[in-house]
Amino acid sequence: MPHKYELQAARIESVLSAHKVPARVWQATVTPRFVRFDVTTALGTRLNKVSNLAEELAFSLGARATRVYREGGVLHVEVPRDTARTVDLVPLCARLSMVPPNCAVLGVDEGGASLLLRLDSPDVAHVLLAGTTGSGKTALVRTLLLSLAMHNRPGRLQMVLIDPKGRGLEPLAALPHVWQARGVVQDPAAAADVLMALVAEMVRRDAVRRSLPRIVVAIDELADLLVTGGKPVEEALTRLTQRGREAGMHVVAATQRPSAALVGGMVKANFPVRLVGSVVSPEDAKVAAGVPGTDAERLLGRGDFLLVTKGQVIRFQAAYASGPTLAAIADQVCAGGRRGRRWVVSLEPTGLLPA
Repeated sequence: MPHKYELQAARIESVLSAHKVPARVWQATVTPRFVRFDVTTALGTRLNKVSNLAEELAFSLGARATRVYREGGVLHVEVPRDTARTVDLVPLCARLSMVPPNCAVLGVDEGGASLLLRLDSPDVAHVLLAGTTGSGKTALVRTLLLSLAMHNRPGRLQMVLIDPKGRGLEPLAALPHVWQARGVVQDPAAAADVLMALVAEMVRRDAVRRSLPRIVVAIDELADLLVTGGKPVEEALTRLTQRGREAGMHVVAATQRPSAALVGGMVKANFPVRLVGSVVSPEDAKVAAGVPGTDAERLLGRGDFLLVTKGQVIRFQAAYASGPTLAAIADQVCAGGRRGRRWVVSLEPTGLLPA
């Protein structure tokens, strides 16, 4: 491993040895946000004996925090990098030989592999994103939708954009994929009307056994919409999430308040895939992920996410598209300029994570 990480590995071993925990660091994995050290300890060493030293390890390494956890029989010590790096959406897409239809590009996992989400898979159907302010939740929604627009023509996939605050999804409003050219729907009453129109479209499609074009219903600030829109919104969303997949409809909803009271029953039953960013508490983490013990409250924020599906938890760094990149790609999509699935954008910043 590089010399810098060898020094950090030696410090980890030294701290553990001082507390009578013989250990050897045998591998370091570098991700965009942190370095994960794989540690071998003596047989019978308890996890809490090491995890209780997390603060002392952080002090020794000059890090703001460390995370100690066990995964697949291997003990890991996770240390934030001094300078985090973005995962830029356009270069990430260029690395992929092919993006299948209806697939969203999410980012890269801890091993550096590209992570895609196929919306029309029976195991996906609908997606809930949760995370506090600063988690990168809205940026991930935009990236997910932009990647769908980049790799699916409007005749095959359309989008409905609902955003009570009107800021998060506005950069996507001009895409030709936007359903009936409605732009971003902000007013709760208008949102209820749109959702009920989608329910009617779902019923019509069921009757004629049609599922194209796919319709992705994107909602930023789901909790706010449920509060302001009331029963009409909740009932329409419940019907869409219960029966929409067969009609080619998929709900992608985001919230920064994943409390059971606000998004309880409907979410628990009908969103099999969760994308969870940093949250405030273990209780919020459990509601957001749908399963306990994910440690989402310890995520680093700014694009550090968990993909939770079918009991599996995958940590990943979300891909990011800056404002200029969003505008440039939207212009190319509107102009029909999609050459061999390669996109030309020269507007990315230095690669540092956005503030």
